[in-house]
Amino acid sequence: MARGFGKESGIIGVAAAAVVALAAAGTLVFSGAGTDSSAADAAKQPKKASGAAPVDPSIVHASDRPGRSLNITIDDGPDPTWTPKVLEVLKKQNVKAVFCMIGPQAKAHPDLVKQVVAAGHKLCDHTLDHDTGMNHKSESFQSRQILDAQQMIENAAGGAQVEYYRAPGGAFTPYSRKLAADHGMRPLGWNVDSKDFEGGTVDMIDATVRAELSNGPTVLFHDGGGDRSRTVESLERLLPWMKQQGYGFGFPKR
Repeated sequence: MARGFGKESGIIGVAAAAVVALAAAGTLVFSGAGTDSSAADAAKQPKKASGAAPVDPSIVHASDRPGRSLNITIDDGPDPTWTPKVLEVLKKQNVKAVFCMIGPQAKAHPDLVKQVVAAGHKLCDHTLDHDTGMNHKSESFQSRQILDAQQMIENAAGGAQVEYYRAPGGAFTPYSRKLAADHGMRPLGWNVDSKDFEGGTVDMIDATVRAELSNGPTVLFHDGGGDRSRTVESLERLLPWMKQQGYGFGFPKR
């Protein structure tokens, strides 16, 4: 479950682990205390293709669509029960969204990941374990959480690119933001938290989103981590209402 507003809640020190660039290899190698082979392997995964436009490491909230626009984001899946229902609502309303996926969930349900991509939605890395305290963990831990999840999601998607990275609970660090950007993923925050993970009624979720919509364009929902029947019903209510208010739908800026 994502909590917070996508702000950094701490800066991981680097005194215990020096990061050195190997120009010939084009990869990062971690040395010093806290280094382990798994993290080193993760750091050696390919970066974005040579010649690709650089990705901004700052946390994005804005929409790529001009005017009155919203970005719908869906976290913690894919889930075999709820993701298809969310996809059905989005299709009915002709709305595209960003799906922030947990790596092992994507690996377990590649068919759902491919359905998300085929429907025109975008992919976001939401780490391996959804550790909301990862901003207090070592850089090797952060690297493994982010890069291993990216690889799982892209493999499940048949090679489609993961374009965003959302830290669980907004637990970004300068290191994790730069790491994600170096691997082609824009750090993604949010402005409106539907609170659908808190178990409230559909009316409560509906009221929360309507009240917070003036905070900004990126709205957070969930399709994993529990019973999301209230999320599905809330989307069925809110998406038509958003259109009635004159909103269109885009993706977060890259």
